[in-house]
Amino acid sequence: MNYDILIIGAGPAGISAALYAKRANLNVAVIYSGESQLQKAHKIDNYYGFKDGITGPDLYEAGIEQAKNLGIEVIRAEVTGLSMDAPPPKTLYTVTAKTAHEGNPENSGEQTFSGSALIIATGNKKLRPSIPGIAEFEGKGVSYCAVCDGFFYRGKDVCVIGDGTYAVSEAEHLSHMAKSVTVLTDGKDDSILRQAFDSSEKVKIQNLKIAQVKGDALVSAVEFADGTALECSGIFVALGSAGAADFAKKLGLLLDGDSIKVDDKMQTNAPGVYSAGNATGGLLQVCKAVYEGGVAGLSAVNYIRELKKA
Repeated sequence: MNYDILIIGAGPAGISAALYAKRANLNVAVIYSGESQLQKAHKIDNYYGFKDGITGPDLYEAGIEQAKNLGIEVIRAEVTGLSMDAPPPKTLYTVTAKTAHEGNPENSGEQTFSGSALIIATGNKKLRPSIPGIAEFEGKGVSYCAVCDGFFYRGKDVCVIGDGTYAVSEAEHLSHMAKSVTVLTDGKDDSILRQAFDSSEKVKIQNLKIAQVKGDALVSAVEFADGTALECSGIFVALGSAGAADFAKKLGLLLDGDSIKVDDKMQTNAPGVYSAGNATGGLLQVCKAVYEGGVAGLSAVNYIRELKKA
């Protein structure tokens, strides 16, 4: 499916960008995982126009409904791949996403979406599991990005801590370079992982509860609650959904810490790629996300109009 503008994220930044782009008569799609920091806000009392405040979930759902009412395609799916498939001046960005059918996570399908411009409005999340040794060995064998660091583990045994489509995506990437990949669910039985890897010779699943990560200068093993251990050279954390920094690294975008670097038009260092909201750091508030989403949406509109002139 081809669009003028693809937007990843359906929070205040993503929906605001979509509203401006759609009202400029462009073909827009919003892809979102169903997870948002806004949903965790019990009550918002400092946002304009709500004299009695509003809950985070109510504001989140209202934004999605507003977009749908305007005719914007809002697609719930987990983004598993992101790439630039055509270089400037005629850019084309491709997003691969996996949808899970309601009530049956094993019956999922993968879809591909293409757009000449891309807006990343996913928020930013790096979920660190509360496992002894994880924080200590970050940068010393513990990584949060298989695309970035997988190359360093060619021919070695590695582990992925996580579940769901995000862990599947990271494990599949690592399987092309590592000697072996073991996905550690930390005690969970994940049907999505089983469907993906039950017949795999390269990727294995381990459901034991994790006790700690061990090593000296570098990671050397994962120890389980039953006292057994699994030797490995690297551990890749893939919990929850991929965030802004994960997507940025896939496209070679510049980062400031874990935030995407943008200019005053919300443009990144890649042509036709914009970012807004919590993904860019700074004030983590709804008002800032709405403003930046509007700027990113209008900037993407102008970019598309210039492309169509060429």
